[in-house]
Amino acid sequence: MKKFLSSIVIILIFLTGAISLAQPQQSSFMSKQWADKANSMVKYQIEKRGITNTDVLQVMRNTPRHLFVPPALSKMAYDDYPLPIGEEQTISQPYIVALMTELLSLKGDEKILEIGTGSGYQAAVLSQLVDTVYTIEIVESLANNAKTRLNNLNYNNVVIKHGDGYKGWPSAAPFDAIIVTAAPEQVPQTLIDQLKINGNIVIPIGDQWQELQLITKIDKDKTKKKTVIPVRFVPMVHPDK
Repeated sequence: MKKFLSSIVIILIFLTGAISLAQPQQSSFMSKQWADKANSMVKYQIEKRGITNTDVLQVMRNTPRHLFVPPALSKMAYDDYPLPIGEEQTISQPYIVALMTELLSLKGDEKILEIGTGSGYQAAVLSQLVDTVYTIEIVESLANNAKTRLNNLNYNNVVIKHGDGYKGWPSAAPFDAIIVTAAPEQVPQTLIDQLKINGNIVIPIGDQWQELQLITKIDKDKTKKKTVIPVRFVPMVHPDK
C-alpha cells in the first residue's frame, strides 16, 4: 500500500507540470542522512549492476541528488527510479546517470556538451569529472531554475543556455564528448559534426522504446556505434516540428 500511494503522489505531481524544486536551504535531509542514502544508492543500485569507474562512483556519492528533485519527492531521491521534475520532464534514475557518465570514458580535462539540462543533476555529476560542461535545455523555466540551483551549489564550471538541442552549441564546439538525456528518433547530424575525432556521444535513440547507444566518431565522415541497453527517456523536443 505504501508503494502504491507513493506512485499516486508521483503521478499527480507529474501531471501538474509545475514543480518547485528544492533549494539547498529547503532540504529535509541533514548532511549525514543524505550521505548515508547516497552511499547505499551507489553500493546497491550502481556498483552491483556493473559500474566500476571509481571516479564516477565517488561523484555519485558526493552529489546531493535530493536537491535536484521536488521537495515532496526528496525522500525518494536516492531510490532506483526516475522522478518527475515538472514540465513533463524527469530526472533519470541513478543507475542510468552513472552508466551514461561511465560510457563517456572521461579523463578529466574534457569540454562536454549535454543536451537536456533538466534539473541540472547530470550536469552536476559531470562537472566534477571534466573541465567544463555546456548544457542546453529546451524548456526555459527548467533552464533558469537549473542555472540558479547549480550556481547556489557552486558548480561553477557549468554553462547553461535555453535553446534547441538539435542545433548543439556551435560557438563552443568542438566537444570532447556529448551526452543526450532525451530521446531523438535518430542521432542529429549537427551533434556528430560538433564532436571531436575519437570523441563519444552517449544517447538514447528511438520512439516509445529506445536503445542507449555509444557512438564514437572515427573520422569526419565515419562513426562506430555500440548498443548498450534498452532504455526509456522522454522524447527530445524539436521546436521545428
